[in-house]
Amino acid sequence: MSVTQDRRDFIGLAFGAVAAVGGAFSLVAMKKTWDPLPSVKAAGFTTVDLSPMKDGEMRQVEWRKKPIFILKKPASAAANDDRDVVVGESRYTVVIGLCTHLGCIPEWKGSKNAFVCACHGGEFDADGMATFGPPPRPLDIPPFKIDGTKLVLGETSPEYEKLANKA
Repeated sequence: MSVTQDRRDFIGLAFGAVAAVGGAFSLVAMKKTWDPLPSVKAAGFTTVDLSPMKDGEMRQVEWRKKPIFILKKPASAAANDDRDVVVGESRYTVVIGLCTHLGCIPEWKGSKNAFVCACHGGEFDADGMATFGPPPRPLDIPPFKIDGTKLVLGETSPEYEKLANKA
């Protein structure tokens, strides 16, 4: 081999190595831009302390810009193992407060023991099950995890998976 051929081979190998390193750095940079920022990840979780809630109390919180209805069911209320979130001895209904018909926000009517949607007259019982009107399915259950007496919205758990598979 001649000196010119050796030089060409070296330049080719050097160019290939630089291109490979540059490509690897580009892939790493692209992956970093696709990953959500830590602040965005933190905004995906909402923690609610359930211990101060009284029987029959309905609380509305926000998770990912969606209303979440949390209803502490009285001990006299019928248990619904397919929909109830159980924390200690207490049972809760935890649902996304958007009507499954067109996405309106239903209102809790304690006198009727129901969520009533003013848009088209849809009604959901205290378990979030559609009982009247056009809603095609029950209110959705958000992903959650139980942490002592706290409900962490936005994180999945075996309790959530059990309810999601039944709903």
